[in-house]
Amino acid sequence: MALCAFYAVWGLLLEVAIAFGPVPRITWEHKEVQLIHFNDSKVSNYSTLLLSEDKNVLYVGAREVIFALNAVNIAEKQHELHWKVTEDKRTKCAVKGKSEQTECRNYVRVLQQLNDTFLYVCGTNAFQPTCDYLNLISFELGGKNEDGKGRCPFDPAQSYTSVMVDEELYSGTSYNFLGSEPIISRHSHQSPLRTEYAIPWLNEPNFVFADVIRADPNSTDGEDDKIYFFFTEVSVEYEFVGKLMIPRIARVCKRDQGGLRTLQKKWTSFLKARLICTIPDKNLIFNVINDVFILKSPTLKEPVIYGVFTPQLNNVGLSAVCAYNLSTVEEVFSKGKYMQSATVEQSHTKWVRYNGEIPNPRPGACINNEARASNYMSSLNLPDKTLQFVKDHPLMDDSVTPMGDRPRLVKRDVKYTQIVVDRVRALNGTIYDVMFISTDRGALHKAISYENGMHIIEETQLFPNFEPVQTLLLSSKKDRRYLFAGSNSGVVQSPLAFCDKYTTCVDCVLARDPYCAWKPLEASCIDIFKEGEMERNWIQNIGGDASSCSDSEITQLLFVTNTCSVTLSG
Repeated sequence: MALCAFYAVWGLLLEVAIAFGPVPRITWEHKEVQLIHFNDSKVSNYSTLLLSEDKNVLYVGAREVIFALNAVNIAEKQHELHWKVTEDKRTKCAVKGKSEQTECRNYVRVLQQLNDTFLYVCGTNAFQPTCDYLNLISFELGGKNEDGKGRCPFDPAQSYTSVMVDEELYSGTSYNFLGSEPIISRHSHQSPLRTEYAIPWLNEPNFVFADVIRADPNSTDGEDDKIYFFFTEVSVEYEFVGKLMIPRIARVCKRDQGGLRTLQKKWTSFLKARLICTIPDKNLIFNVINDVFILKSPTLKEPVIYGVFTPQLNNVGLSAVCAYNLSTVEEVFSKGKYMQSATVEQSHTKWVRYNGEIPNPRPGACINNEARASNYMSSLNLPDKTLQFVKDHPLMDDSVTPMGDRPRLVKRDVKYTQIVVDRVRALNGTIYDVMFISTDRGALHKAISYENGMHIIEETQLFPNFEPVQTLLLSSKKDRRYLFAGSNSGVVQSPLAFCDKYTTCVDCVLARDPYCAWKPLEASCIDIFKEGEMERNWIQNIGGDASSCSDSEITQLLFVTNTCSVTLSG
């Protein structure tokens, strides 16, 4: 009867899934699976993670400490560096009204690989952000104590993001103590750049992610590498009683050097656009972006951007994942219409589509072969007309729409916080994007899309105290495939699959996990990526067809299902 009850609930869950998204097929409690933990009882806020695949090291930035852990087994600590705030700074911070016990500490917020020998590290440093160089051989700081304004937040609660590109740090954070001067900047000894302090450029943004996408080396247009920033900001297009939030993607060009007169030491290539993540037929709008992962793979024609969204007024705990082709983004920036500020009486509209003449070269475009052919060799050569236009029109009117014009996944009663995506080739040669999505309750959902929709393979409770997952990292090297999650209390290392938990062929196949297959000779469910060679007689079916399993198992499954059907109908 327990099994019948299971099938009855399963039937109801299927109905719910149609309305509110798929239900995890199985849930692993924290104690049921083998996870590796790292934490120090005296340390908190393990929110900054950096993985060195080459060195097999996971660097962890926490409150006043930087750790180096063995990435194969994070329980093994290799190095530990304490980076504390001086008593004088803590006192001054407290005088300004901040908590001496919590806020007036040094929260490590930037950990970026500078080169083989150094990490570039920044901390909040009691509201006086400071950056330094961490020697990976001695595991000591260089004592540079560079001013971290614009590279690291003042407040440990403030949003921020950063990415290191060719030994130059690109950051999105706040430039002042109050958090009222948001900035996207490049820290460079040769050509430091930043955004304008103007509401049309950035309006109370909440930064979540930044990454570089390299230009195609085989392309003939001489395009530049581009750095993308993702954030939610208060709308400048519309004015309501409350603040309407809008998810954005912004882009700058790596070789941007600013303008000669107009936009001196400012971005000449900064443009931003709205990211659309909606369910039109249900009038559901997901307008707060929580995290982004850019999937780059040799098996992809172009990178795919995955974003995790929630609605602004999230009374029912809805979350969504939308995916975007990079070409769709580039189409908006390279060919889309711009917006301009306008005063329209008796209307909430503050910005409208610009339909006038667009200067040449196109405002916000990177310097490419076409521009060079017209003798524009760098942004310093660009005419003032182009620069003034982009200064006044940083916002695109066209929006970036998701693949399929709707979310990949919508889930109720959960708030997704972080996402990473792995690209996996199943036994039949089909390639799947496997999404690992964390929640604000310390859980992890593993999901794939297949022919008939979306399937959540499993839910795993990563943290026993149900605290939010603050950061996720993926290591998908062939022989070392792990997931790392950071929270306030510690770091967890998890395998990407728990194949050995499935004890029968039917259970293994019905998991529909592309990492797992049934090995008949050993009568075990194995992780196919841990095996030396793949064999033809292994059983795997992402569609959920278990007919290749032994007749006795299938008969038992059909008997249970039919018995339940009779019992439930009676």
